[in-house]
Amino acid sequence: MSLLKTYSQSIPSMSTKLELTILYAEDKEEEASAIIQKGFDEANRLIKIISAWEAGTELYAVNQQAGIAPVAVGDELFFLVKRSIKISDLTEGLFDVTFASIDKVWFFDRPMTMKPAEEEIINSIRNINYKYIRLDEANKTIFITNKGTKIELGAIGKGYIANKIKLCLQQQGVTSGLVNAGGDLVCWGPNAYGEPWKIGVADPHKEENYIAWIPVQDKAIATSGSYERFALIDGIRYSHIIHPRTGYPVEGLHSVTVMSPDVELCDAIATSVFLMGLEKGLEFVNQFHDIECFIIDNNNNFYYSDNLIQKKYVEVSS
Repeated sequence: MSLLKTYSQSIPSMSTKLELTILYAEDKEEEASAIIQKGFDEANRLIKIISAWEAGTELYAVNQQAGIAPVAVGDELFFLVKRSIKISDLTEGLFDVTFASIDKVWFFDRPMTMKPAEEEIINSIRNINYKYIRLDEANKTIFITNKGTKIELGAIGKGYIANKIKLCLQQQGVTSGLVNAGGDLVCWGPNAYGEPWKIGVADPHKEENYIAWIPVQDKAIATSGSYERFALIDGIRYSHIIHPRTGYPVEGLHSVTVMSPDVELCDAIATSVFLMGLEKGLEFVNQFHDIECFIIDNNNNFYYSDNLIQKKYVEVSS
């Protein structure tokens, strides 16, 4: 019987990096590479359906017809948007698939010398509202009723693609693996040492460093952080995470890491908890037995959801 070896490949995808790691027979490198390629092919197939920015996709057509007419779509996009709306309801709109409708008044890719005017900020969020989305299940159509609103699946889309790649690889006989879709991770089975996969939580103050390690097996994990992109105005640091109801950058937290059985859910919940803030965020997560949360605030203090404290399995780096 062949021993298992770890094979890993990555490609640029979804404006980030898509990395696939599998355990497969050590004497079948070519076969392992072909299997990983099937995972990449599945990602490319799905991107051509759910991308909001690539002309010719189903979602692009939905956005083009905002305020004009419903658009018939396939089951994959229809039910993904339907699940997105459920998460929006669950988080009371803090996760909102129409967030891309925001007018750009904050800039995190170039210097800003002054804050936007109050009126600009208020106007910038006027088209964000997932309740503008109308789904017709009988005809499988999606209609955005407001002309200025568009759907961008973002985090939940990456999670969906990660889930579908996992399924694809499992169908090829891969019993242990990890899919990393730009920080949205899902893993199954043990790693090459027969242990859970160790996932690093980035250190907000030291690039390329990790502040903690979390063992993860047969579940998903995602982190929402304010440390990678920000605007510095008059010595004050404004994070790139903007509240969909106020238009202002959110303060108080450095990062929120969420674990759950579903990678689609993880990033949406992580961003929502970030927006809720420490106390309300932990209170929200503690309602669910299968969602765990690890938070780092601006003072580098660590906080854990109740079920994560009970497991005591976050390994803090020294």
